[in-house]
Amino acid sequence: MSNIENLKSRDPFAEADEDSGQTTQTQEYIHIRIQQRNGRKTLTTVQGIPSKFDHKKILKVIKKEFACNGTIISDTESKGMGEVIQLQGDHRLKIKEFLVDTEAGLGLDEKTIKPSMSVVPQLSGLDS
Repeated sequence: MSNIENLKSRDPFAEADEDSGQTTQTQEYIHIRIQQRNGRKTLTTVQGIPSKFDHKKILKVIKKEFACNGTIISDTESKGMGEVIQLQGDHRLKIKEFLVDTEAGLGLDEKTIKPSMSVVPQLSGLDS
């Protein structure tokens, strides 16, 4: 019998190896997202920080440096997404800089960080 190549299971989100064309699950990404609350209020969520770092200490430093409040959502509350750091306000760019910074931050590789840069809608009438 012949093997049917197109029926093999593959992960569509895995990255393809450039040499062989085979897909391999390489590394975990850190996702920085923003969620719109009510009105102009937003939440910034950071998911996928490696477990070798202490999330509580990271949150303490971020809260002090960015002058915002935040919390850690545990594994059970986040429905299998791991521990998620949740901050009040839009801090996507500052978080990315903090994660990449080798002196004051964590010194992570910039290629593993995936920030969501969707535009938050503005209220009309505030442009003047």
